[in-house]
Amino acid sequence: MNKEPTSIVDFLSEIEDPRKKTINKRHEFIDVLVIALCGMLSSADDWVSIAQYGRSKEAWFSEILELPNGIPSHDTFNRIFSQIDPDQFMNCFSRWIKTIRNIFEREHISIDGKTLRRSFDGDKQTSIHMVSAWSNENNLVLAQIKTDEKSNEITAIPELIRSMFLDNCLISIDAMGCQKLIAESIINQKGHYLLAVKDNQPNLNKAIKSTLEEVMETNTSDFESDFFETSENNRDRNEIRKCWVTTDLRKLDMVDDWKNLKQIAVVESHRTIKEKTSIECRYYICSDKLSAEELLHSSRVHWGIENKLHWVLDMGFREDESRVRKENGAENLARLRHIALNLLKQDTTKKMGIKNKRLTAGWDMDYLQHLLNVDIVES
Repeated sequence: MNKEPTSIVDFLSEIEDPRKKTINKRHEFIDVLVIALCGMLSSADDWVSIAQYGRSKEAWFSEILELPNGIPSHDTFNRIFSQIDPDQFMNCFSRWIKTIRNIFEREHISIDGKTLRRSFDGDKQTSIHMVSAWSNENNLVLAQIKTDEKSNEITAIPELIRSMFLDNCLISIDAMGCQKLIAESIINQKGHYLLAVKDNQPNLNKAIKSTLEEVMETNTSDFESDFFETSENNRDRNEIRKCWVTTDLRKLDMVDDWKNLKQIAVVESHRTIKEKTSIECRYYICSDKLSAEELLHSSRVHWGIENKLHWVLDMGFREDESRVRKENGAENLARLRHIALNLLKQDTTKKMGIKNKRLTAGWDMDYLQHLLNVDIVES
């Protein structure tokens, strides 16, 4: 009887070995996966450094893995990861996330895309674009999906949404995701949407602006509208944020086209830096009834996906410098980064940033084993 998987290594062991032939298999498939993940946790960002890391820690790996022929070469890592079925890898990731994700009464999930800039391969392959879902409460990447171009986010996001548990979650997406099909997909998954609106929906945008101009003139709260304002000072920078929301949708002739649309909103930011002031307005549609304070907060929380995921992947994992591009290699390596990032984010024993946690995992094998949550494997 097989035991239920408990650690990330257990889930990785469920991925099918892409090498069809039994001959010339000098390395166990799970050994390759575990060494690659440990290397990624320990500041090794490409196959050459992962292979070198494995050789430097071969004595430790020999205690937890079989290693029939020692540590694989960087070419072996490259070849195997380029052949792994990315859908299987994604399913493995999703099953693992279900075991570590906490369920909140209201979870805010941000969805956004990021291009892996150096994953292009001349005329053979454009740079791949990964669309990710980030849980702001769990501090986790919940799911991700690859598209070939940024414009394909529109077709990829519904698939991403269908792969997640979204009961009563608030899903925020920038203007690229302001699509009727995406709004419907979120509602069908029992979630709520908060979608930014720009000129890619010209009629909707025009109607929202017309309605909210009247609301902004009154600057009061009543049974249909609400207002909230914050002010933030930081050295030579001051920012005033104002938010108006309303459930008055009479001017929106297309309201029935947007499933469960309940309110519209505008966030107006007055940013003063060294006595120079700029004003920016951002418009939203929402399927829930949020107060102006709640919506203003949610509009800011959305950008956690930039600050806590995309920025960390670039600065902490040097993702934009990765030249891995062969077949499925770039997508699978991106998913390996997401697994490593989640493991590092969930650890609370070290009060330090991701970069220093990765360095510590490379130096301290007890800490690395703690991150993996796996016992020494019996021979």
